[in-house]
Amino acid sequence: MEPNTICIIDDHAIVRHGLKELLSKMGNYKVIHEFDNGDRFLEALPLAPEPQLYILDYSMPDKNGIEVLQALEETEQELKVLLLTQHFDEQIINAAYHHGARGFLHKNCTAHDLKFAIDNIIKIGYNNITEILKRVRNYETKGDAKQEGVVLSPREMEFLTLVCDERELTYEQMADIMKLSVKSIESYRATIFERYNIKSKVGLVLFSYKYRLTEPFL
Repeated sequence: MEPNTICIIDDHAIVRHGLKELLSKMGNYKVIHEFDNGDRFLEALPLAPEPQLYILDYSMPDKNGIEVLQALEETEQELKVLLLTQHFDEQIINAAYHHGARGFLHKNCTAHDLKFAIDNIIKIGYNNITEILKRVRNYETKGDAKQEGVVLSPREMEFLTLVCDERELTYEQMADIMKLSVKSIESYRATIFERYNIKSKVGLVLFSYKYRLTEPFL
Protein backbone atom coordinates (compact mmCIF):
# COMPACT_ATOMS: atom_id res chain seq x y z
CA MET A 1 0.00 0.00 0.00
CA GLU A 2 1.31 3.45 -0.91
CA PRO A 3 2.03 5.63 2.16
CA ASN A 4 0.02 8.73 3.01
CA THR A 5 2.35 11.60 2.13
CA ILE A 6 2.86 14.62 4.37
CA CYS A 7 4.63 17.99 4.35
CA ILE A 8 5.71 19.61 7.66
CA ILE A 9 6.13 23.38 8.02
CA ASP A 10 7.67 24.22 11.41
CA ASP A 11 10.60 26.44 12.35
CA HIS A 12 11.99 24.03 14.97
CA ALA A 13 14.16 21.21 13.60
CA ILE A 14 13.60 19.11 16.70
CA VAL A 15 9.80 19.36 16.25
CA ARG A 16 10.02 18.32 12.60
CA HIS A 17 12.27 15.41 13.55
CA GLY A 18 9.93 14.38 16.39
CA LEU A 19 6.88 14.50 14.13
CA LYS A 20 8.62 12.37 11.48
CA GLU A 21 9.60 9.81 14.09
CA LEU A 22 6.08 9.74 15.54
CA LEU A 23 4.42 9.45 12.13
CA SER A 24 6.72 6.59 11.12
CA LYS A 25 5.61 4.66 14.21
CA MET A 26 1.90 5.49 13.85
CA GLY A 27 1.25 3.76 10.56
CA ASN A 28 1.47 4.20 6.81
CA TYR A 29 2.71 7.80 6.70
CA LYS A 30 5.73 9.35 4.99
CA VAL A 31 7.06 12.92 5.30
CA ILE A 32 8.21 13.88 1.79
CA HIS A 33 8.79 17.63 2.28
CA GLU A 34 9.68 19.89 5.19
CA PHE A 35 10.20 23.63 5.57
CA ASP A 36 11.50 25.77 8.42
CA ASN A 37 9.35 28.83 7.67
CA GLY A 38 6.23 29.88 5.83
CA ASP A 39 7.93 32.03 3.19
CA ARG A 40 10.17 29.19 1.98
CA PHE A 41 7.14 26.91 1.85
CA LEU A 42 5.06 29.37 -0.17
CA GLU A 43 7.95 30.05 -2.57
CA ALA A 44 8.32 26.30 -3.22
CA LEU A 45 4.69 25.76 -4.27
CA PRO A 46 3.51 23.75 -6.07
CA LEU A 47 5.42 20.88 -4.51
CA ALA A 48 6.44 17.83 -6.50
CA PRO A 49 5.46 15.24 -5.62
CA GLU A 50 2.39 16.81 -4.07
CA PRO A 51 1.73 15.65 -0.49
CA GLN A 52 -1.74 14.65 0.65
CA LEU A 53 -1.56 16.65 3.87
CA TYR A 54 0.29 19.71 5.19
CA ILE A 55 1.04 20.01 8.92
CA LEU A 56 1.51 23.71 9.60
CA ASP A 57 2.83 25.30 12.79
CA TYR A 58 1.16 28.49 13.98
CA SER A 59 4.10 30.17 15.76
CA MET A 60 6.80 30.88 13.17
CA PRO A 61 8.98 33.90 12.40
CA ASP A 62 8.18 36.14 9.41
CA LYS A 63 4.78 34.53 8.70
CA ASN A 64 2.68 32.72 11.29
CA GLY A 65 0.35 29.87 10.37
CA ILE A 66 -2.66 32.13 9.84
CA GLU A 67 -0.69 34.40 7.51
CA VAL A 68 0.44 31.34 5.54
CA LEU A 69 -3.21 30.24 5.23
CA GLN A 70 -4.17 33.75 4.06
CA ALA A 71 -1.43 33.60 1.41
CA LEU A 72 -2.68 30.18 0.28
CA GLU A 73 -6.15 31.66 -0.24
CA GLU A 74 -4.67 33.81 -2.99
CA THR A 75 -3.55 30.74 -4.92
CA GLU A 76 -5.66 28.38 -6.99
CA GLN A 77 -4.59 25.37 -4.93
CA GLU A 78 -6.81 23.63 -2.37
CA LEU A 79 -4.35 22.27 0.15
CA LYS A 80 -5.38 20.08 3.07
CA VAL A 81 -3.81 21.87 6.03
CA LEU A 82 -3.75 20.72 9.66
CA LEU A 83 -2.73 23.61 11.93
CA LEU A 84 -0.77 22.85 15.10
CA THR A 85 -0.25 25.40 17.87
CA GLN A 86 0.76 25.71 21.50
CA HIS A 87 -1.73 28.57 21.90
CA PHE A 88 -5.29 27.39 22.47
CA ASP A 89 -6.78 30.75 21.57
CA GLU A 90 -10.35 31.08 20.27
CA GLN A 91 -9.38 33.84 17.85
CA ILE A 92 -6.57 31.75 16.36
CA ILE A 93 -8.83 28.71 15.97
CA ASN A 94 -11.62 30.72 14.36
CA ALA A 95 -9.19 32.47 12.01
CA ALA A 96 -7.60 29.13 11.05
CA TYR A 97 -10.94 27.68 9.95
CA HIS A 98 -12.01 30.94 8.34
CA HIS A 99 -8.91 30.92 6.14
CA GLY A 100 -9.24 27.32 5.01
CA ALA A 101 -7.60 25.02 7.57
CA ARG A 102 -9.08 21.52 7.45
CA GLY A 103 -8.29 20.80 11.09
CA PHE A 104 -6.74 22.25 14.24
CA LEU A 105 -4.81 20.53 17.03
CA HIS A 106 -3.01 21.68 20.15
CA LYS A 107 0.64 20.55 20.26
CA ASN A 108 -0.15 18.72 23.49
CA CYS A 109 -2.50 16.37 21.61
CA THR A 110 -2.03 12.62 21.84
CA ALA A 111 -0.67 10.44 19.03
CA HIS A 112 -4.20 9.03 18.70
CA ASP A 113 -5.64 12.54 18.19
CA LEU A 114 -3.01 13.32 15.57
CA LYS A 115 -3.61 10.08 13.67
CA PHE A 116 -7.39 10.58 13.83
CA ALA A 117 -7.10 14.12 12.45
CA ILE A 118 -4.67 13.15 9.67
CA ASP A 119 -6.79 10.21 8.53
CA ASN A 120 -9.99 12.27 8.52
CA ILE A 121 -8.45 15.12 6.53
CA ILE A 122 -6.89 12.80 3.96
CA LYS A 123 -9.96 10.58 3.53
CA ILE A 124 -12.86 13.00 4.11
CA GLY A 125 -11.44 16.47 3.67
CA TYR A 126 -11.89 17.73 7.26
CA ASN A 127 -11.02 16.62 10.74
CA ASN A 128 -14.37 17.70 12.16
CA ILE A 129 -16.76 19.76 10.07
CA THR A 130 -19.15 20.02 13.04
CA GLU A 131 -16.45 21.92 14.91
CA ILE A 132 -15.89 24.19 11.91
CA LEU A 133 -19.60 24.95 11.59
CA LYS A 134 -19.87 25.71 15.30
CA ARG A 135 -17.01 28.18 15.16
CA VAL A 136 -17.87 29.98 11.92
CA ARG A 137 -21.35 30.71 13.29
CA ASN A 138 -19.65 33.15 15.66
CA TYR A 139 -17.11 34.45 13.14
CA GLU A 140 -18.94 35.44 9.98
CA THR A 141 -21.52 38.19 9.69
CA LYS A 142 -24.77 37.01 8.15
CA GLY A 143 -25.80 38.60 4.88
CA ASP A 144 -28.86 38.79 2.65
CA ALA A 145 -28.50 36.63 -0.44
CA LYS A 146 -31.12 38.58 -2.43
CA GLN A 147 -29.54 41.94 -1.64
CA GLU A 148 -26.11 40.65 -2.58
CA GLY A 149 -27.40 39.12 -5.81
CA VAL A 150 -26.51 35.55 -4.90
CA VAL A 151 -28.13 33.27 -7.48
CA LEU A 152 -27.49 29.53 -7.73
CA SER A 153 -29.07 26.98 -10.05
CA PRO A 154 -30.98 24.05 -8.49
CA ARG A 155 -28.03 21.76 -9.21
CA GLU A 156 -25.57 24.23 -7.68
CA MET A 157 -27.78 24.45 -4.60
CA GLU A 158 -27.88 20.66 -4.37
CA PHE A 159 -24.09 20.56 -4.58
CA LEU A 160 -23.71 23.28 -1.92
CA THR A 161 -26.14 21.45 0.38
CA LEU A 162 -24.00 18.32 0.15
CA VAL A 163 -20.83 20.32 0.85
CA CYS A 164 -22.43 21.53 4.09
CA ASP A 165 -23.76 18.11 5.06
CA GLU A 166 -22.40 17.13 8.46
CA ARG A 167 -21.69 13.61 7.17
CA GLU A 168 -18.53 15.21 5.67
CA LEU A 169 -19.03 13.83 2.17
CA THR A 170 -16.22 13.51 -0.34
CA TYR A 171 -16.68 14.83 -3.88
CA GLU A 172 -16.93 11.20 -5.04
CA GLN A 173 -19.82 10.58 -2.61
CA MET A 174 -21.54 13.78 -3.77
CA ALA A 175 -21.23 12.60 -7.36
CA ASP A 176 -22.90 9.28 -6.45
CA ILE A 177 -25.77 11.05 -4.65
CA MET A 178 -26.32 13.52 -7.50
CA LYS A 179 -25.85 10.74 -10.11
CA LEU A 180 -23.16 12.77 -11.85
CA SER A 181 -19.48 12.34 -12.63
CA VAL A 182 -16.83 13.69 -10.29
CA LYS A 183 -15.82 16.01 -13.14
CA SER A 184 -19.34 17.54 -13.12
CA ILE A 185 -19.12 18.06 -9.35
CA GLU A 186 -15.75 19.76 -9.78
CA SER A 187 -17.29 21.95 -12.48
CA TYR A 188 -20.02 23.16 -10.08
CA ARG A 189 -17.34 23.86 -7.50
CA ALA A 190 -15.17 25.80 -9.97
CA THR A 191 -18.14 27.87 -11.18
CA ILE A 192 -19.17 28.91 -7.67
CA PHE A 193 -15.54 29.57 -6.73
CA GLU A 194 -15.09 31.92 -9.69
CA ARG A 195 -18.47 33.63 -9.44
CA TYR A 196 -18.22 34.46 -5.73
CA ASN A 197 -14.44 34.59 -5.28
CA ILE A 198 -14.32 31.53 -3.00
CA LYS A 199 -10.98 29.83 -2.46
CA SER A 200 -11.65 26.58 -0.60
CA LYS A 201 -14.17 23.96 0.50
CA VAL A 202 -14.32 25.63 3.91
CA GLY A 203 -15.05 28.86 2.02
CA LEU A 204 -18.11 27.19 0.49
CA VAL A 205 -19.39 26.36 3.99
CA LEU A 206 -18.79 29.96 5.11
CA PHE A 207 -20.55 31.25 1.98
CA SER A 208 -23.61 29.09 2.66
CA TYR A 209 -23.69 30.17 6.29
CA LYS A 210 -23.24 33.87 5.55
CA TYR A 211 -26.24 33.95 3.19
CA ARG A 212 -28.24 31.20 4.93
CA LEU A 213 -28.54 29.21 1.71
CA THR A 214 -28.67 25.58 2.90
CA GLU A 215 -29.19 23.42 5.92
CA PRO A 216 -28.13 23.62 8.73
CA PHE A 217 -28.12 27.43 8.36
CA LEU A 218 -31.71 28.14 7.25
